[in-house]
Amino acid sequence: MKTLAKIIAVVAGLLVLAFFIFRTPDSDPAEMRAKYGNSPSQFVELADGLTVHLRDEGPREAPAIILLHGSNSDLLTWDPWVERLKDDYRIVRFDQPGHGLTGASPDEDYSIETYVKAIGNVADKLGIENFYLGGNSMGGGHTLAYALAHPGRVEGMILVDASGPPRMQSADKDKDGNIGFTIARTPGLNQLMKHITPRSLIEQSLRQSVSNEAIVTPEAIDRYWEMLRYPGNRAATLARFTRIYEPFTAEQMAGLTMPALIIWGDQDALIPLAAGDWLDKNLPKSELVVFEGFGHLPMEEAPDASAQAVKSFMEKAVVRNSANTG
Repeated sequence: MKTLAKIIAVVAGLLVLAFFIFRTPDSDPAEMRAKYGNSPSQFVELADGLTVHLRDEGPREAPAIILLHGSNSDLLTWDPWVERLKDDYRIVRFDQPGHGLTGASPDEDYSIETYVKAIGNVADKLGIENFYLGGNSMGGGHTLAYALAHPGRVEGMILVDASGPPRMQSADKDKDGNIGFTIARTPGLNQLMKHITPRSLIEQSLRQSVSNEAIVTPEAIDRYWEMLRYPGNRAATLARFTRIYEPFTAEQMAGLTMPALIIWGDQDALIPLAAGDWLDKNLPKSELVVFEGFGHLPMEEAPDASAQAVKSFMEKAVVRNSANTG
């Protein structure tokens, strides 16, 4: 028994030592704001007390587009589109609760209702009554959820490799999955993510998400890694990924009658093109644009072509909406 007790003590000691060796602490908020929150960033307190990091660019009198990033991403993912669209449209983007420089939600509630409320609160704070709403991945799911809850405010939707459809498997099993998201869903192992998140894991996860690996630069890896480690964001990730996934129904989609642009990379390993086809089939006024050879982040992987698709969609949607209200 004494020998067993010694072995257990040695193993426990080694585990504790390994924890402190491999532990990755939170990033420093002041350093992160200095690095990623420069002009034109704003830090705005919303009605519920949440302070969000946002950027609001383009002519104030132009049609407004609010863009929502995906899971474990941040507003900087939209830089390529903003540069190509801000001369003609008012582009608003913000770090959603539990992400980027916004950080943890004060009540630590990461339900879909929290994200829907944040969208409306940002629009209210900026004095935007009606707007076009777009999102990538998780942000696409939040776009659909907001449109279902507040259809009168949403002039149109831009869904980029969006979550929300029933879960579907990639046709290419070798491309199915993302190591970071897999760990986040794995009980027990996911608890370690709150303390041990190596940069190499973030790099591998990002490379698995895209086909155009030219965008996986050291700077991009650092940004994803540092933003994930912003205080509260890792716990928020765990809270989101341990929730039960509740897909939207065909009946819900049928009720969304505003124009919808669906953009998809046909090599998406996280949310396959079949999900985009499902949305296109069930949304009454949708058009699907598929980018061959690209993955989960078309706005970064194919910025010129994807931004041009948005321009074409907006030109038609604005004219149609103006005619309907004229």
